Amino acid sequence: MTLARTSIAALTATLIYGVTCGVSTAAGESRALPIAPERLDAQITKTYPQLDAIYKDIHSHPELGFQEFRTSALLARELRRLGFKVTEKVGGTGVVALYENGPGPTVMVRTELDALPMLEKTGLPYASTVTAAPWEGTTSPVMHACGHDIHMAAWVGAAQALVALKDTWSGTLMFVGQPSEETVSGAKAMLADGIFTRFRKPDFGFALHDSNAPAGLVMLKLSGTSSSAVDNLEITFKGRGGHGSNPSVTIDPIVIASHFVSDVQTIVSREKEAGTFGVITVGAFQAGTVGNIIPDQAVLKLTLRSHSAAVRTLLLEGVKRTAAATAAMANAPAPEVKVLSGTGSMANDDALAARTAEVFKTVFGDKFVAMPAHAQPGSASEDYSEFMAAGVPSAFFGIGGYDPKVIEAAKAAGTALPANHSPFFAPTPEVTIKTGVRAMTYAVTNVMPRS
Repeated sequence: MTLARTSIAALTATLIYGVTCGVSTAAGESRALPIAPERLDAQITKTYPQLDAIYKDIHSHPELGFQEFRTSALLARELRRLGFKVTEKVGGTGVVALYENGPGPTVMVRTELDALPMLEKTGLPYASTVTAAPWEGTTSPVMHACGHDIHMAAWVGAAQALVALKDTWSGTLMFVGQPSEETVSGAKAMLADGIFTRFRKPDFGFALHDSNAPAGLVMLKLSGTSSSAVDNLEITFKGRGGHGSNPSVTIDPIVIASHFVSDVQTIVSREKEAGTFGVITVGAFQAGTVGNIIPDQAVLKLTLRSHSAAVRTLLLEGVKRTAAATAAMANAPAPEVKVLSGTGSMANDDALAARTAEVFKTVFGDKFVAMPAHAQPGSASEDYSEFMAAGVPSAFFGIGGYDPKVIEAAKAAGTALPANHSPFFAPTPEVTIKTGVRAMTYAVTNVMPRS
């Protein structure tokens, strides 16, 4: 998910320390499953060594948004081997793979392809040493710190399982490898490239995300908002440069921008209704070269998060108004405000979420947590929301990724557990990937006619 990610971080925080924020369901349900558990488990056991190799390969070779050339080629190759009809370069570096298996609905399964511009510090034997030019154009280390490598391995595993067990379902699989999720622009790029007109519009859609919750856990929001909207902005404050010893003949953009950083928070503390979610973060402040030169501009980069459309509008308009007022107060030119990217919040389709919850309850028992509508949405964002907004009834669910022993050790030591976007984020691969394959395979076949 995009910076500060996971979409389920807020929802899983209490789970990690032993209190559910939703409704923990019990095992023992008698509902018939679309695939016999022993058949699926045998398939996953058979293919896991290959999935482990794919995961470690992708983890060691991360690529940034719209630069996922090696990654997309790898996924395309794996699905071609399974008999999918694969199209590459959709929306830039995206992959669309179709597998027809008789009459029935078209079901989309999406994974993300991109990594993050940050240095890996996990110490894993397959840790990334890659560097690349990220979104802002400067060279940076690159790491799969958000779990997309786990997602891709589970995506391939689900495709393998569904093809191997195609006697149990009927319909069309639409496996989508989406570029540049971290910039919340890849889904829009695929839509603009005609993904739902060049190919077909899915009847159902599924996606998952891992987190630092206990491995083996599966979490699904039954209704209501599950993630935040995001807007990423760049503000250029313009001044008049000069010598640091003679500031009276300059207009100092650093002072202007500094006032803005402080003043803009009053939108959250004084304008936003108490009890509603809204965040304004200034994550980058770029100005000047040396101490004795007053520069002629300062560039800030911001991220805005919100759950409701009303708060989203309040934050956007408030930031623009505050920037203009701060510049005017210093008799400076009007600042330039650019909205670089953004996406709305996610909300699962109520009927599909309820249907998926029933099969998850049967499969995972007390390892499944169904989160009701009143459960607090996550504070991070996910551009799968663009596919939802395009009219695809969807269920986006979470899976845990950390060994419970590691979680307990962190709790006992009073240390923070590395979460998504941490340089130390390191899910336990086997349980996490197998859980992802199992959950996704059952979610898909649960909406397919039985063969």
